[in-house]
Amino acid sequence: MLEQFRAYLEHEKGASPHTVRNYLIDLVDYERYLVERMKLSLLAGSHAAIRGYLGTLAVDHAPASRARRLASIKSFYRYLVRQKLLSASPAKLVKSPKLPKSLPKVLPVDEVFAILDMPSLKTVLGLRDKAILEILYGGGLRISELCGLSLLDVDRSGRIVRVMGKGSKERLCPVNAQSIRALEAYLARRGELLATPRPGQDPDALFLNYKGGRLTPRSIARHLDTYVVQCALARKVSPHALRHSFATHLLGGGADVRSIQELLGHASLSTTQRYTHVTVEQLQQVYDAAHPRA
Repeated sequence: MLEQFRAYLEHEKGASPHTVRNYLIDLVDYERYLVERMKLSLLAGSHAAIRGYLGTLAVDHAPASRARRLASIKSFYRYLVRQKLLSASPAKLVKSPKLPKSLPKVLPVDEVFAILDMPSLKTVLGLRDKAILEILYGGGLRISELCGLSLLDVDRSGRIVRVMGKGSKERLCPVNAQSIRALEAYLARRGELLATPRPGQDPDALFLNYKGGRLTPRSIARHLDTYVVQCALARKVSPHALRHSFATHLLGGGADVRSIQELLGHASLSTTQRYTHVTVEQLQQVYDAAHPRA
């Protein structure tokens, strides 16, 4: 049953490999609870059983982790209802744990620029990393979207990158001239990474590792960590922080929330509106630091 659900996620929902893997891990754990503790099958899961499962997780799992488990369970039971294997979802009325409101982590402009200037321009790998960082910040891409880019996805003359976002939704992301210049400098030497034939090479991928294979999100995050250390920044910076910074800096520069929603590929405007709270918080800090009565 879980294998059929996997196929549904992959082929009908167009979920990313990361999402599919997490859903299946969550459901295997939930099934183990049902079988070992409740003597129930997945089909026989009930509202009370799901609440009991979430209760066991409350001991050592954060609210966000429990909420994700519940999301996996709800998605699975919705699938079973669609397949007419159940008449109604036992998870439908289970409430998600209350999550603390957290604002996106945003870098000041000068810190972003410092990171972007770190990669060496003398090596092909340094040029690659420079292009990656410029496009992450210049286009506001998710790390998974960047790793999925192929050579044909970039229109250099039009300064447009075509990305496949969440739910296999395609969108066009404009990038700045600086990003294109960095990309062209990398592409001029990209062939060096394919010069020695090796297993696993992907000539169509835009960003390659030193063996000529497609770069992974983990590899990019590791390279970014190196540049952050070299900048001596006293904070952890993830690739997603560059996306958050892209959105917040656009908002601060006068872009409207609807346009930023389109650029980020957010399905819901409420997701994008988090950045307005960040901007207000920054204004409050400036006010507190500058006003005589603050």
